[in-house]
Amino acid sequence: MLTLADDVKKIKNLKGEFMKDNSQPQNSFLNTFNNTSFLLTEGAIIERLKREFCIHLDKDILPAGLIYDEKGIEVLSLIYKQYIDIADFYNIPIMLMTPTRRATVERINRSIYHDKSVIKDCVEFLEDLRENYPSHKNKIFIGGLMGCKGDAYNPNEALETSEAYEFHKLQAELFKQTNVDFLFAGVLPAKSEAIGIAKAMAETGIPYILSFVIRKSGSLLDGTIINDIIVEIDNTITPKPLCYMVNCVHPVVLQEALSNPLNKTALVRERLIGIQANTSTASPEDLNNNINLQTDDFDILINSMIELKDNNNFKILGGCCGTDNRHIEELARRATKDTNTDII
Repeated sequence: MLTLADDVKKIKNLKGEFMKDNSQPQNSFLNTFNNTSFLLTEGAIIERLKREFCIHLDKDILPAGLIYDEKGIEVLSLIYKQYIDIADFYNIPIMLMTPTRRATVERINRSIYHDKSVIKDCVEFLEDLRENYPSHKNKIFIGGLMGCKGDAYNPNEALETSEAYEFHKLQAELFKQTNVDFLFAGVLPAKSEAIGIAKAMAETGIPYILSFVIRKSGSLLDGTIINDIIVEIDNTITPKPLCYMVNCVHPVVLQEALSNPLNKTALVRERLIGIQANTSTASPEDLNNNINLQTDDFDILINSMIELKDNNNFKILGGCCGTDNRHIEELARRATKDTNTDII
């Protein structure tokens, strides 16, 4: 027969279990994202591999295949470490993306790496790099990088929404089996595929971010206004993205896009908060068809990114084609200069 003392003890035990279950730490990435004013991302990866190091990339999965090559993984590690070193020096959280934008299940299956766990191995590659920074590793976050099926600069190749969901959920499910901190879909040119990939990412339960390639007119490459794509995805996908970004676009182009009256909304200001910048102001079509590196003034690039941070509440800044460790270092220095920053 249970006594009052037994009941009290049982209640205390249950209370203890409840408190234990509810005292688990919040997702570390989400905690940092919500409580810091600035996060860094890497700069260019693929373009630097080809331009600086003349590294041959696999025709199917591009840089993801380098983790299986002794020379390739050495160079890939060097580039990532340059970016991590900068974040470590300035004590800034950094978001690193796996080299997997083209490593879809379809491409992996037709590649010479079809018998490898490419997605898992790419995540573990970055996890191993992170372990080299014991004092900073809690501020190094790994994102599973995804991208559109076709040419990111040709919206006519974009999948329809249902096709995109079915296509991208295979890769998203592989990332779910890893320890990624977030998912990131980059260089998205069209609404239909963006919605489908968002649905696939949302189903994993992992925080995710969508990043668009845009025109100075204020739209994605398929003509969808930035505000409108944010409205549609936020209202139709649960959970909605953590935030939105643009990438492979010069910040001056983004500033002009945001000046479109249709994008001067509270929603855009609240939800579009990051850029991985291209160093050229040329159009996506010109950049896509030019075999030579296109780059504009260094200081204009950095200044315009800092303006986005100061004037448009951008909190995620990094680089895309044309950038390297010099750009990321100067960006980190400027972003943290003369501020009582709340970077944690």
